[in-house]
Amino acid sequence: METRPPVLSLNRLDFLSQPRLRKPPSVSNTAFLFPGQGAQAVGMGRADYDALPAAREIFERANAILGYDLADLCFNGPAEKLDLTEHSQPALFVTSIAALEVLKGKDPELVSNVRMTAGLSLGEYTALVFAGVMSFEDGLRVVRERGLAMQAAADASPSGMASILGMDDAAVKQLCADAAEGDLLTPANYLCPGNIVISGTKPAIERAMALATERGAMKTIPLSVAGAFHTSIMQPAVERLRAALAAVPLKSPRIPVISNVDATAHNDPEEIRKLLVEQVVNPVQWEASQRQLIAEGITTFWEVGAGRVLRGLLKRIDRKLDTQGTS
Repeated sequence: METRPPVLSLNRLDFLSQPRLRKPPSVSNTAFLFPGQGAQAVGMGRADYDALPAAREIFERANAILGYDLADLCFNGPAEKLDLTEHSQPALFVTSIAALEVLKGKDPELVSNVRMTAGLSLGEYTALVFAGVMSFEDGLRVVRERGLAMQAAADASPSGMASILGMDDAAVKQLCADAAEGDLLTPANYLCPGNIVISGTKPAIERAMALATERGAMKTIPLSVAGAFHTSIMQPAVERLRAALAAVPLKSPRIPVISNVDATAHNDPEEIRKLLVEQVVNPVQWEASQRQLIAEGITTFWEVGAGRVLRGLLKRIDRKLDTQGTS
């Protein structure tokens, strides 16, 4: 834990320059969670942008790296453009960092005392920036390449994702096996009990949704995403992402960051780099990640950034948990 609250700065995100401690000297039961793709919505980040100069400066720094007006896209859309993977990933990343600045201004002690962190898929990059593993600028450069690479991989192979509600893990795995019929189809996001996202070719997704309904699923929801994320269809994005990550320095995290790949915190920067590459072609173990945080004694969770999805998932794991959010 830092010995004093961070001071707002227009030159550097202060939570990156605090002393690098594996665990704070006093016990905190709070974790920060950062949303992933799908949480974006036109208008996101506007309140934070208007509330604090430091948040506006985050968007200005992002514009210089991205080469377009991210604030205008986030605030005014159009939604079709914001939803593109190459735009939504940087938008969500930057919006969460801006929300951190506002939260830090309102309650610096809360921010400095956070004990652990995690982010859903893309959100893991925000968590790593918060934990001091990479700078904001480097994180945004990697996220930009990640979004572009994943969009290109999706364009090359028509595919998609769908949420299956009301079926357990084993039933969803069997559903994928039965509906694949030679196509790629696999569980991709284990979000919470009874909420699993499947990913694969579009014909296989359609077959799986119909079969899930026959087998008693509460609901099936096709997701508005570019393609089959967290499967081998994203393999063409791997080398581009690996190169982007190789170009930026990584440090050991000052607080534990739970990996989406194995629901475990890692301290070795090279292991973190490797897992970030693996993440795009492997299932997201979000439920296991949240259970790991709970096992570590976390009882208060803050969802920092756009939307309320992560709080809803947590309540499906344990309704007694204290969940807060910036939006």
